[in-house]
Amino acid sequence: MRGNNLESMSIDDLWTLHEHVNLTLCQKLEAEKTMLAQRLSQLQKAHDVSGHYRARRSYPPVTPKYRNPANPAEVWSGRGKRPRWLEPQIQAGKGLDDFLIDPALRRH
Repeated sequence: MRGNNLESMSIDDLWTLHEHVNLTLCQKLEAEKTMLAQRLSQLQKAHDVSGHYRARRSYPPVTPKYRNPANPAEVWSGRGKRPRWLEPQIQAGKGLDDFLIDPALRRH
């Protein structure tokens, strides 16, 4: 059937060839899909073993460095976004040093 000219083949022969090609393609695609699924599984296992998904290490607590004079319960360590109570006072011309907590009074 390989060397035959398709134009000279009968409809029944062409249909048989079509079914044979379709079956062969389906089998090869399934084999390829299975192989790719196995490869993906191996890659995921290798990725999980490499330790990329470790839990984040714990950091020691940071002591407060700045205190709101209007409300002493509001403190800020100096890390992260500035607190709301600090912004208007900075804009009014005060500096961060004006809000420092005395190092002797800081909790450790």
